[in-house]
Amino acid sequence: MNRCTPALISQARKALSLSGLAVALLCAALPAQAQQVPGGMGEMRNFPDASLRGNLTVLAGSQATLNGNPIRMAPGMRLFTPQNTLVMLHTVQGQTFKVNYLVENSTGMLLSAWILTEGEAAQPRKGSGEIHFNFRTESDPVKK
Repeated sequence: MNRCTPALISQARKALSLSGLAVALLCAALPAQAQQVPGGMGEMRNFPDASLRGNLTVLAGSQATLNGNPIRMAPGMRLFTPQNTLVMLHTVQGQTFKVNYLVENSTGMLLSAWILTEGEAAQPRKGSGEIHFNFRTESDPVKK
């Protein structure tokens, strides 16, 4: 028993092509929205309150220096451009940037960093010349 007659198949094809055409026209009619790029025309990004200011140099692998001191980057470390896009760390090896950064409390690893524009760098923010950890080793000097 044949339930699909050639006339029924032809009608189904026409309906599919018309619905595809309607979707294409609908998508074409939607206005394209401009993407807002932070850091331009006086706009400032909002950084976490806990972020600090420093100079970051990305080295090979998960190694970096922050304010001249060696620091390990967390496995999920994110480096953002002034336009808030992600930077692949291997593309900026050996380069130094003025950044706002976050250090993970439990491991002391660098978690996130934002490359600053000149306007953002001019804004005051507390910086740190040294990296603070929440653990001590035997080689650490005893603080009294």
